[in-house]
Amino acid sequence: MTAPGLFVSFEGIDGSGKSTQARHLAESLRARGREVVLTREPGGSPGAEEIRALVLQGAPDRWSAETELLLFTAARRDHLERTIRPALASGQTVICDRFADSTRMYQGLRREDLRGTVDALHRLMIGLEPDLTFLIDMDPQAALTRAKARATAEERFEDFGLGLQQRLRAGFLALAREFPQRVVVIDGARAPEVVAAEIRASLDARHPA
Repeated sequence: MTAPGLFVSFEGIDGSGKSTQARHLAESLRARGREVVLTREPGGSPGAEEIRALVLQGAPDRWSAETELLLFTAARRDHLERTIRPALASGQTVICDRFADSTRMYQGLRREDLRGTVDALHRLMIGLEPDLTFLIDMDPQAALTRAKARATAEERFEDFGLGLQQRLRAGFLALAREFPQRVVVIDGARAPEVVAAEIRASLDARHPA
C-alpha cells in the first residue's frame, strides 16, 4: 500500500511572505526526490479558483463574514475532494498556501462570535487538519506595505486596512498557542533564504523523510 502523504500549510497575514516560503519548500523537497503538490486557498481546483475571484476581488463590504465563511468552505471542500485528498492518498506531500486557519482568523475575527461556527462547519464539511503549519510572523505595517506594493486585483482584504492586519497577527499567534503541536511560528522579517532554511530544518525535525 502507498503510505499516506504529508500535509503542510503556510499561514500568516497579507504580505508576510508565506507564498514565497511555500514555493521554496516545494522546490527544496522536489530536489530531494519527493513528489510535491503545491497548492493554495482559496483555489487549488477549478471550482475553487472560480470562488477565489468572488471573495478576493471587489469592495471590502462586498460580502458579510457569514457569506464569506460559506464561500470559503465551499471552495475548500472542492479543493479537498479534487486535489488534496487524492494527492495524500497517493503518498505525495501537499504544501498549501493557507488552509482552515485563515478562515478561523479572517472570518472568525471579523465577527468574533463566528469562531465557533467556523470550527463547527470545518468539522462537518472538511474534517482535515494539516500535519504541520508554518506561521510566518511579520510586523503588520511592513507586511501590509509589501502586500499593497504587489498591486494585484486581489486586494479586498488588504483594503480593510492596518487595524485588521494587527488583529489578524494577534489572532494567528494565539492560534499557535492553541495548537502548539501543529503550528510552528517562523520570524518572517529575515532574509528569505534564512527563513527557508529554518523551515526546512523544522520540517526535517518533525517529519524526517
